[in-house]
Amino acid sequence: MEAAQIEWQALLRAIVALFVVVDPIGNVPIFIGLTKNLSPAQRSRAFRSAVIVSAILLLIFAFAGQLLLTLFGISIHSFKIAGGLLLLILAMKILISGSWEEKTITPEGAGAVPMAFPLLAGPGAITTTIVMLQITGFVEVILAVLSVIFITSVVLIFIERIYIILGETGSSVAARLMAVFIAAIAFQFIIEGIRFYFT
Repeated sequence: MEAAQIEWQALLRAIVALFVVVDPIGNVPIFIGLTKNLSPAQRSRAFRSAVIVSAILLLIFAFAGQLLLTLFGISIHSFKIAGGLLLLILAMKILISGSWEEKTITPEGAGAVPMAFPLLAGPGAITTTIVMLQITGFVEVILAVLSVIFITSVVLIFIERIYIILGETGSSVAARLMAVFIAAIAFQFIIEGIRFYFT
């Protein structure tokens, strides 16, 4: 019974960490650009596909992340260091360029690639999911993934209104602000991993 209880502080920490990495607000201008040539119905299908695919990807790694680490003989501490470095690179790219992916693509299949992967459920989100699985608990991580996916779906439903409110400049500022938090999470992962080997 005790093991099934939810640690609310750990759940909140997992939600915040995953939310800043998934960064649906910062991705608003990118998603608007990717779907500008789609009809309203096509855009809705693309957004629905993005939510479903990203949810499946994150849940797969939440359920099987530890198994994959064991299969490849990787310790969670090494994964924290590697994942932290990866998150740091992503954060620096966003801080410099304002986005994770800026290449022009055709609208076909945009919901799965690049919206779901690598923009929403990219390397950073997958890394955060696996690491949080070790730091918190299984139930908290699953709830965090579902919560962030739900928030992301709400953002996508009201994406045009959000873009109008934020504007291009506001969206760019939001993306860079999130990048600072991503960098902070990255440093925390790296420090925790290094500390284990030195102690």
